Amino acid sequence: MKSSRQVILPVTGMTCANCAATIERNLKKLNGVDSTIVNLVTERATVEYDPEILDLSAIIQRVEKVGYGIAVIEAELLIPKLSDNADAQRLQKNLDQMNGILNVCITLSLSKIRVKFVPTVVSLGEIKQRISSLGFDTIILDGDQGEAESKARAEETKRQRKLLIIGVVLTLPIFILSMMRDFGLLPHELADADWLNYLLLILATPVQFYVGWQYYTGAYKSLRSGSANMDVLIAMGSSVAYFYSIPIVFGFMRGHPYLETSAVIITLVRLGKYLESKAKGSTGEAIQKLLALRVKTARVIRNGIETDIPLQDVVVGDIVVVRPGEKIPVDGKVIEGVTAVDESMLTGESLPVDRKPGDEVIGSTLNKFGSIRIEAVRVGSETILAQIVHFVERAQETKAPIQKLADEVSRFFVPIVIGISILTFIVWYFFIPFTTDVMAENALTRALVNAVAVLVIACPCAMGLATPTAIMVGTGRGADSGILFRSGEALEHAGKVNVVVLDKTGTITRGQPIVTDIIAIDPQYSENEVLEMAASVERGSEHPVGEALLAEAGNRGLNLFDPKNFKAVPGKGVTAVVEGHESIVGSPEMMTELGINTGVIDEPISHFQAQGKTILILVVDQKLTGLLAVADAIKENSKQAIKTLKNLGLKVIMLTGDNEKTAKSIAAQAEIEAVIASVLPEGKAEQIKYLQDSGDIVAMVGDGINDAPALAQSDLGIAIGTGTDVAIAAAPVTLISGDLLGVAKAIQLSRSILRTIRQNLFWAFFYNIILIPAAAFGFLNPMLAAGAMAFSSVFVVTNSLRLKKLKL
Repeated sequence: MKSSRQVILPVTGMTCANCAATIERNLKKLNGVDSTIVNLVTERATVEYDPEILDLSAIIQRVEKVGYGIAVIEAELLIPKLSDNADAQRLQKNLDQMNGILNVCITLSLSKIRVKFVPTVVSLGEIKQRISSLGFDTIILDGDQGEAESKARAEETKRQRKLLIIGVVLTLPIFILSMMRDFGLLPHELADADWLNYLLLILATPVQFYVGWQYYTGAYKSLRSGSANMDVLIAMGSSVAYFYSIPIVFGFMRGHPYLETSAVIITLVRLGKYLESKAKGSTGEAIQKLLALRVKTARVIRNGIETDIPLQDVVVGDIVVVRPGEKIPVDGKVIEGVTAVDESMLTGESLPVDRKPGDEVIGSTLNKFGSIRIEAVRVGSETILAQIVHFVERAQETKAPIQKLADEVSRFFVPIVIGISILTFIVWYFFIPFTTDVMAENALTRALVNAVAVLVIACPCAMGLATPTAIMVGTGRGADSGILFRSGEALEHAGKVNVVVLDKTGTITRGQPIVTDIIAIDPQYSENEVLEMAASVERGSEHPVGEALLAEAGNRGLNLFDPKNFKAVPGKGVTAVVEGHESIVGSPEMMTELGINTGVIDEPISHFQAQGKTILILVVDQKLTGLLAVADAIKENSKQAIKTLKNLGLKVIMLTGDNEKTAKSIAAQAEIEAVIASVLPEGKAEQIKYLQDSGDIVAMVGDGINDAPALAQSDLGIAIGTGTDVAIAAAPVTLISGDLLGVAKAIQLSRSILRTIRQNLFWAFFYNIILIPAAAFGFLNPMLAAGAMAFSSVFVVTNSLRLKKLKL
């Protein structure tokens, strides 16, 4: 019988009946769709389809393909007890099967899950109910996410600590008494007393079924879902030791009870999980630090009165008052006052930045000196801080390609370990006694001990934590330095780059022409008077070169005159009457056309042109008056940044649309040997592809907008912003500050993260490959095995935490 399913989708972007008809017509073309009704008024599409032929994502893709959208919701949930990779995969598998859920992203190291779903198909309550049915507690992170998350983590840590303390208090006397008896340190009458075994059983039982109950429930729920996790191994291993001891305690069977083994296994694993939980809490400190930068209130002017209001009540357009020493509440534009702002917490820049009317300021940065008034430009989730948090979280939630192997192994790991454990028991019980003089009773004991050791030594957790913990700590460390990775894949690519291609304008250079040289030719004019006259002529110009003259005149505090009869000659210069004097500011070519002899300044002109500078000649009343040179100067740190990149073993290439003479001049100043000049924007991507075809792994560094094709073509696109550009930068890596040193820092950080991941994976695989056979061959006591297993996860997390102290 044919199956059928109906969904109601909230459609966005419809404006007329034709829109509805277009969607309806296109959906009906899909194989598997039985009927479609699109209602323009309610903006809903009701689709009936065969789920065996078609899935919901294909329907949504078709709607989006024809130019409309589907309203979806993203929700973030905290799963306090989610710490095992097998559990994470089980949860992912179950949620992916829910109709209406489009994407599930699990961050194991944070015990968080982000779900993207269609609200008209499935509700958040239903998602939470499904998660609960799998045996997990769920907290929806609404409101103050940081507070809700911190509270939930604190409660979970408190519970773990309580169970650990109970386990230690009960296990220590069991262990001490058992060891003293085994080594003959107890009096014979005490060592042989029946009540001693009863005492050990009484102490071991609450450890087994109260302290260790989580492992039983976790194992049951995992097996019920058709998978196996670490809980299965711990429950099996400790239970074998515990239940084997019971008939011995009650005299039904001869032998040595192993109650201390079962108790120590559970307590040591509990200790490891507690330490792991504490360490994992530190991996997310970067996000918490960013969230802690937010202020709770803002002082706004409404109806002429200064009023303190909650931050969430600030709206775009509000006038906000910020006093010295206070944090700026929202992103805005200074409309009154002059100050210096400490932006180090976001950009990594140590020196305060001067801000005056017209300049933009970033929310959560510190106003150091003057009192200012700003107009709110971005509030709430649109602020730079909110976007940085968003980017960092997304990067932490993605998987790097290097993690695929660990994920594949984790899927089959526990069943394989159980198989090895069973094989170990069979060999030690049925085969080894025939080759030795071991008694049957001792054979059973040794077989059980070695089988239990195999179960508890195995550690799938270390493999699951190897990559995400390193990515989490590393991306957080990057955010501290103003480096934003958008995905784990970008992070991995950054570590493999061997060629860095730099755009010139705005990357190596400031991207804004500045006046570099002024020569007064006419002795009646001083240097400042030459600039004053030239800038006055350029007052009517909108050309960047003219703006450079005006900016320099402003910096020097010069009083400019109003030009009359202003006229621009495209590509050559401008003319105007200034204070009754016929004045011209133009290129040498313009002077030649006008018949003005410039022979006396040929030498400085050639000198400046060799340096790649733009030449401006000032002529007043047909007389040579002054010579000005304008250039796009390199940034202060560009030379040092390029040297650092070379020291990292990277080849550096400058790619620009400028002519070869100008390009080589800038390259010489920045100490770049390889230059590709006279390349149009559309040709930059072709140059990147040519390098890639030569076998190079290429990073392209640009402004993220003009260089979009080249950034997309490269193996790693790095966009250099100025803080406010974060929202529009489309590259996999964004540098919040405009400092080119950030490129070297990003690559260095990526290499360190990849090195840490490889160390973690090596440890996780090496540990299991070496110690599982050692346990099977009888070289490991189950208690030592449990301790080693507990330590392995802690080692991986602690190793990742070293990235927090990485010096960039």
